[in-house]
Amino acid sequence: MKAFTLALLLSFATLTSSAQVSKVSFDATTKVFRLDGGNVSYVFGVNSRGELQQMYWGGRLGATDTFPAPKPKPEWASFDDSYTTTPQEYAGWGEGLYIEPALKVTFPDGNRDLVLHYASYKTTEHGFDVELKDIEQPIFVTLHYSMDSETGVLARSATIENRGTESVTIEQAAAASWALPAGHYTLNYLTGRWAGEWTLNQEPIQHGERIIESRRGSTSHQANPWFAIEAGTPDEEHGEVWFGALGWSGSWRITVERDQLDAVRVTGGFNPFDFGYVLHPGQSLETPIFYGGYSAHGLGGASRELHLFELKHILPRTASTRGAEMPRVRPVLYNSWEATEFNVNEAGQMALAEKAAALGVDRFVMDDGWFGQRKNDHAGLGDWYVNPQKFPHGLKPLIDKVHSLGMDFGLWVEPEMVNPDSDLYRKHPDWVLHFKGRPETEQRNQLVLNLARPDVRAYIFGFLDKLLTENDIAFLKWDYNRNWSEPGWDAIPANEQKEVYVAFTRNLYSILAELRQKHPNVEIESCSGGGGRVDLGILRYTDEVWPSDNTDPFDRLTIQNGFTYAYTPQVMMSWVTDSPHWMNNRSTSLAYRFLSSMQGSLGIGANINKWTPDETALAKRLIAAYKQVQPTIVRGDLYRLISPLNGSEFSATEDVNRDKSQAVIFAFIHSTQEGRGFPLLKLEGLDPNVEYTLSSIEGKASPNTPTTASGAWWMNHGLVMDQSFRGDFQAAAFRLDKK
Repeated sequence: MKAFTLALLLSFATLTSSAQVSKVSFDATTKVFRLDGGNVSYVFGVNSRGELQQMYWGGRLGATDTFPAPKPKPEWASFDDSYTTTPQEYAGWGEGLYIEPALKVTFPDGNRDLVLHYASYKTTEHGFDVELKDIEQPIFVTLHYSMDSETGVLARSATIENRGTESVTIEQAAAASWALPAGHYTLNYLTGRWAGEWTLNQEPIQHGERIIESRRGSTSHQANPWFAIEAGTPDEEHGEVWFGALGWSGSWRITVERDQLDAVRVTGGFNPFDFGYVLHPGQSLETPIFYGGYSAHGLGGASRELHLFELKHILPRTASTRGAEMPRVRPVLYNSWEATEFNVNEAGQMALAEKAAALGVDRFVMDDGWFGQRKNDHAGLGDWYVNPQKFPHGLKPLIDKVHSLGMDFGLWVEPEMVNPDSDLYRKHPDWVLHFKGRPETEQRNQLVLNLARPDVRAYIFGFLDKLLTENDIAFLKWDYNRNWSEPGWDAIPANEQKEVYVAFTRNLYSILAELRQKHPNVEIESCSGGGGRVDLGILRYTDEVWPSDNTDPFDRLTIQNGFTYAYTPQVMMSWVTDSPHWMNNRSTSLAYRFLSSMQGSLGIGANINKWTPDETALAKRLIAAYKQVQPTIVRGDLYRLISPLNGSEFSATEDVNRDKSQAVIFAFIHSTQEGRGFPLLKLEGLDPNVEYTLSSIEGKASPNTPTTASGAWWMNHGLVMDQSFRGDFQAAAFRLDKK
């Protein structure tokens, strides 16, 4: 089927409570729709021409506040007609539109004019479904609106239907368009590269378009489908912020446009580059979901709203946590890669598992090298049988050993890839993405399987299902180590081959959904050579992500800082690895490496065979301390007290749990100069009328610091570090607990 009908994509988890009651209403007289949730209101209506026009998006309005019927914006000379200046909810390309359209269609006779007018609506559990129709052609678009009652995050998407008797081609399809009135705004977005992901960019929104996109077939390291727009200049804790995140793991595009009259529009969905989706009669296309939110408390407030929404409504639940308000915190894991790389075997992995268990680790993960003829990255991908030389009795003896040590077992896989040196490729060379008769570009000695093909989808699901059925595996580290090239699909008609961009990602989602349904306790990590596939689409099916292959603890401060603007620390896997680090040849203490990683979901990736008894003892102590405060770190409200950006010598974060009974503070020094000490830390988010007791996880506060003081003290007087906290690459951590 061309319509993607997994109900999970548009449903919200059932909540036991919420901070505010959501409300949706429609005024039949003025034809105005209104959604309220959290501290947010969103209002749109049908104007006199029959267009769906945005009217308001911002702080929550009063219950009795009303809007008159919307009026189209006036023409600005003959060069910018009213159709362009009016902020439409979902504009078709036609009738003099000069801004970015939401939908562009070519009809069989060559006509490309599409004018969408309001047809009908129905109320849904959390919002509306509003139907639009072209003024002549039988093209219908249903806009889906669903607002979260607690955060006010609004989920928007579209279903495009061909109810005619001839096929049409969709050339561009957005999930939604968002609009802001004329003003001066700052745009925030995330870019990067392999091992340097999650760079926060901040720039004034100028006239014209800023395109943020991936054409690579997957989300990409180079840009992430998230934005935040601030009124005026950037501020962490103050001011209005509108933010959004696109839930799509294929090629995507977000266009931020400031028009000639200074209004701003944000349009996002499928990337129209090399895009062409044929809708035959009776068929439909579902867009991704574009989530949008608002905060009056700066970028920090925006990220806290988004984190809470992700925890409660995006992340999947296992069988044991279904119906729970939150998914469980991530187990502290050990991964074998740095210790053994491809040279895995039964005895070596068992020895590593014993050392990991002694540290207090909860999950042991065997990385690459266990399957096929996998001795290096030149061969074996696609041949998913257990290597009989390395594991003569299969995986069961190792898994049993891991379980006997009190840990569960995880495994690395890379299902969508194949090495040319593999039995699979030799048998099915046609299964890879390719243009017939053209070269096949290898990257990392591998090619991309065409997951859009039903037979490839069946093969991938089949071997994964078999692996999970025959072995007691709790976790899959699902990797994806290259982008697309030559995205051909010659098994279907030429005019439909560009549908590969949609079908590939839909099949990926469906495999993940089916695996989770059949194996309800399995957990999955989305990894793509680091942060190459992180978005609110893949996070509906995966429990955690791998933000970067770069685990240098200093680099990670900026990587993790950028990551958390868009995604909750719950999913941010952060490993302690070896020193000197391979990326920068930088040496850091084990304590510094641990505290850097403890800001997210903690893992150990170092070669623990080389640790001294003192290092082992320190690791055991810090893992135990982390587990005591982990829920606050990964589920609490995050405050960025000192940014690591722009060459800062210092950085600091604070996490406060939801009931304000605990806070965790991390402080880092790059280098101190001329005898200057660490800045005063004025904390945030505490209850000013509650007394909190300070204790050290690592490091010391000033000797004059009270053991117990009010939240008002910690927020106004602040936390003073001990004078010994100076030097290069130093770290400290503290906790505050309600007395």
